[in-house]
Amino acid sequence: MTDKKLLELAAKAAGIDVRCISNGEQDEQFSFYTQPDQLWWNPLEDDGDALRLAVKLGLDIFCRPAQWSECGRIGTAGHRELYKGDDPYAATRRAIVRAAAEIGRKM
Repeated sequence: MTDKKLLELAAKAAGIDVRCISNGEQDEQFSFYTQPDQLWWNPLEDDGDALRLAVKLGLDIFCRPAQWSECGRIGTAGHRELYKGDDPYAATRRAIVRAAAEIGRKM
């Protein structure tokens, strides 16, 4: 699933009305902003957006330092992301968005 689709489904799960601006012809080049306040929104890149998303959806976050992060709701399968590169927080943000997108997909 593309990052764009993950973010669309995560926003749906949280009841966040977002608009997408394409920065090119490919799905890899886009930005989201919220309506009506028009704040930029990207929990894949912004720690604050990711934490607000997790809290709003009641997600549990589990981290194994220097290895992986997992996110989900108690009693459901979690979404695990391995740490890659220089940003250990990226795996946690992606795990949160994947868990939120799964909730949005089921709506």
